Amino acid sequence: MSMTTGNVSNLTRSEVWSSEIKEILRDEMMAQKYVRMLEGFPDGDQFNIPSIGQAQVDDYSEDQAVKYRPMDTGEFNFTITEYLSSATYITKKARQDMFYMNELVSRFVPEQERAIMAHFETTTLASAEAGISANSNESIDGIEHRWAAGGTGAVITVEDFARARYALKKANVPDRNLVAVVDPSVEFTLNTLSNLVDVSNNPRWEGIVSDGIATGMKFVKNVYGFDVYCSNYLKDITDSALPTAANANIDFSSVNGKANLFFSADSSASPFVGAWRQMPEVDFEYNKDYQRDEFVTTARYGVKLYRPENMVRIVSKTNV
Repeated sequence: MSMTTGNVSNLTRSEVWSSEIKEILRDEMMAQKYVRMLEGFPDGDQFNIPSIGQAQVDDYSEDQAVKYRPMDTGEFNFTITEYLSSATYITKKARQDMFYMNELVSRFVPEQERAIMAHFETTTLASAEAGISANSNESIDGIEHRWAAGGTGAVITVEDFARARYALKKANVPDRNLVAVVDPSVEFTLNTLSNLVDVSNNPRWEGIVSDGIATGMKFVKNVYGFDVYCSNYLKDITDSALPTAANANIDFSSVNGKANLFFSADSSASPFVGAWRQMPEVDFEYNKDYQRDEFVTTARYGVKLYRPENMVRIVSKTNV
């Protein structure tokens, strides 16, 4: 008896499943390294840090009484604001019947922890915009620390980088470890700027044509001293009339902008502070009533912009 595809259909699988499970691509998270984690936080959910200002100087004349002036004082209030949970279960029946049961269950806890850390990343980068009014330039000592990107169509320009460095210098921010966290659309803009193609006129940008600017998370070159990183976690901006450095109002209400952040990551001037009241903690139990295994990860934390003078935001449009 001959065996052909016509008479072996009952012995042929209509669907063949791989032993491999496809996972989604992951982006890197980096914001936590720019957060100074507070210690000495024994109880409660609020922490107060006192601050002192500068001493004043007065003219003095011989044989006259000196002027005694108090130093300015203040306080920085920090609160644990985030209480998070990430929970998943699998029924006993699903455990018994599922071919990929071991692979699936082994991913529960790592995926829950990553979800919490992604929340931390988003909250950290968004804290630079916390409490800011729409269309505000956030001037500090007369110098703007927030504006719309100056390129045509509100795309970022090299001049915006120079202006960000100027704003930080005027605020006495250390001129070390300068970092720019930008949307991937900014990388695209910088990669395609016409004045960067002729590398002989831009020696600091040598290699841009062959390599592009970004390699992984870090740019091959820096811009006016800023090491530039890409992030998909930057805050959306919907201001309707945010001025550029040239005072042209840009409308981000219909095409969302992104708040690209510029700051010094020097340890003496960390822009953010944070605290874990509870690091991600895993609980597991078998629920006999529902006949299922339950996995729960919870965490509590807070994060806040600590030094407004060490933060410049340049809002750019993302439609490239």
